[in-house]
Amino acid sequence: MSDKQRTWECYVSAWKEATADGKAAALRRSASPACVYQDPLTIASGHDQLIAYMQDLHRQVPGAHFITTWFLAHHDVSIAKWNMASGDGTVIGDGVSYGRYDAHGMLVGMTGFFEAPPR
Repeated sequence: MSDKQRTWECYVSAWKEATADGKAAALRRSASPACVYQDPLTIASGHDQLIAYMQDLHRQVPGAHFITTWFLAHHDVSIAKWNMASGDGTVIGDGVSYGRYDAHGMLVGMTGFFEAPPR
């Protein structure tokens, strides 16, 4: 596994963590404090906003988490295909994410692509 994939998987583990402290610990190891996360539903700047979004997902889908099914990286970018699973492991969605890394290998940008529910 490459350094970028290890960083990516650490970031992904933050989504599964049950507590804000657990999420924060995973993000400190994988993402810059000034990171920007975006998907079709939101833009979150920094760890605090991202953790709040992650917690909101867990309120809607208890135990929600992501499983990387494919990962490629070069230079300071990566792309990953993933499945979203509920707490019992049932796959409930899929998507693709694009990551950008700083000179220290920390994520500075994470952009998720998935079919958004109708509003």
